[in-house]
Amino acid sequence: MTPARLPVPAGLGRLLVLAVVFVCAACGLVYELELVALATYLVGDSVTQASVVLSVMVFAMGVGALLAKRLRCRAAVGFGVVEAGLALVGGCSAMALYACFAWFGQSRSALVGFSLLIGVLIGAEVPLLMTLIQRVRRQDAGGAVADLFAADYVGALVGGLAFPFLLLPCLGQLTGALVTGVVNAAAGGALVLWLFRRDLTARARWTLLGVNALVLALLATGMLLAVPFERAARRAVYGSLARVAVQTGVQEVVLTGGTGPGTGAAHGRKGSGRPLALYLDGRLRVSADTEFRYHEALVHPAMAGGRRARVLVLGGGDGLAVREILRYRAVRSVTVVELDPGVLQLARTDAGLSRLNRHSLRDPRVHVVTADAFDWLRERGRERPDRRPAPYDVIVSDLPDPGIAASTKLYSQEFYGLAERMLADGGRLVVHAGPPAVRPRMYWTVEATIRSVGLATVPYRVPGRPDGFYGGPDRPARSAEAAGDTPAAAATGPLRYWGFVLASRQRPVFGLAPDAPLLAGLTPQELQTGRRREARCRMHGLPASTLLHPRYLD
Repeated sequence: MTPARLPVPAGLGRLLVLAVVFVCAACGLVYELELVALATYLVGDSVTQASVVLSVMVFAMGVGALLAKRLRCRAAVGFGVVEAGLALVGGCSAMALYACFAWFGQSRSALVGFSLLIGVLIGAEVPLLMTLIQRVRRQDAGGAVADLFAADYVGALVGGLAFPFLLLPCLGQLTGALVTGVVNAAAGGALVLWLFRRDLTARARWTLLGVNALVLALLATGMLLAVPFERAARRAVYGSLARVAVQTGVQEVVLTGGTGPGTGAAHGRKGSGRPLALYLDGRLRVSADTEFRYHEALVHPAMAGGRRARVLVLGGGDGLAVREILRYRAVRSVTVVELDPGVLQLARTDAGLSRLNRHSLRDPRVHVVTADAFDWLRERGRERPDRRPAPYDVIVSDLPDPGIAASTKLYSQEFYGLAERMLADGGRLVVHAGPPAVRPRMYWTVEATIRSVGLATVPYRVPGRPDGFYGGPDRPARSAEAAGDTPAAAATGPLRYWGFVLASRQRPVFGLAPDAPLLAGLTPQELQTGRRREARCRMHGLPASTLLHPRYLD
């Protein structure tokens, strides 16, 4: 192997090559995490999407390493071409995936394609860099491999930490990927065009210079167009009435409709008749057309049958469950534990959402805590008895759908055990447990898990759940306008059931309190208790503590 003619001493040249290895490894891991994060947002089910992206990329890296063997004779040129291609493909991958979802309605094929292509290009880096290091200064193969992989792994660490703590909160998904591509192209181009420039012919040098300039120009153009692109894609997904879009650090929050005076203002409607809708990470969480049925069914059966002076709401940062709780004069205090401060801020300040929740979070009886519900319950349970808050008469669990992988710990045996310790004598716990007809395994697993901590349960359901509510565990929902449906079709489309579980240490009394306020959306007949003679079995993916197979009781 002919030694390279470098413009710097060999020791410094080797250090510069390892620095580029560090930068490229950091950029490569950012591309991987970007694909996982965006696939989870666009497709759902984070466990499946992470498995698909990582397994496909690891396989493709092996293919890329084999293909790179043919380029070792011209390692500098090959590395320059590989880095330019990786910077362009990786930097534009987030924008391309978002475009596929927004305008074509699916992104799975594009996800696999980008995972393959990025994996091949990342895999091709290692053999070429190994050749370049050996050309800088000959050393034993074991030492060269150790140096190369040490720089690679440290770079991966930095890239993995930079993605959630720097790129996402400061730049967002699209711009963060484009900036990573710029860094990648600059590092690879500088290494080849400066350090190894004497290995290049004049034609190769000018070709690589033109290619890198074109890649940097395309990435810079993408950064300039990122904001209008996101705006256009958001209109394609949510319709033209998407008026608020906030990346809170926990999730993306989008509000559509629900501003201005109108005949339907009491339920968050706009003057044009469009109802307010709240989307979290692309999943429909609140629709002003149907939310009152959900929140009335969630809150009022739990408020019946005993004391209700102290109430704890787990989740419910939109303030809608709190609105129903405050309709009872006996309520003295309400504690709301919500993870996302951005949702709380919108619930207080957005005109449409605050009107819909009747400014419930501004009530002096309401105390809001920004924390993870599981961690908050565990911390309260660890406090000394003299410092622990008095038990709660009612605990309302208004949490994300149990079909979303990230929320499974909030439906575990440990979680309900912590909640049970916070209940007063005769206190009631109510849980939104998902649609019992559409996903019965999930629903009955939640019910069985609640019983496993010693609580007696009454399952019940209520109609009114729009088709596609929460977007299901597979993919986010699309607004009726974006999907091409008319408002009338959206309002009269297929309706399914919301499923709930009411629990207490003694079998709770199911029904409504004698002094319950007039309900806007429910009749006593619609609040149906559930007694099903079917085997209760676990849902794959829930924590191990929920793997229960109890005998079904009448």
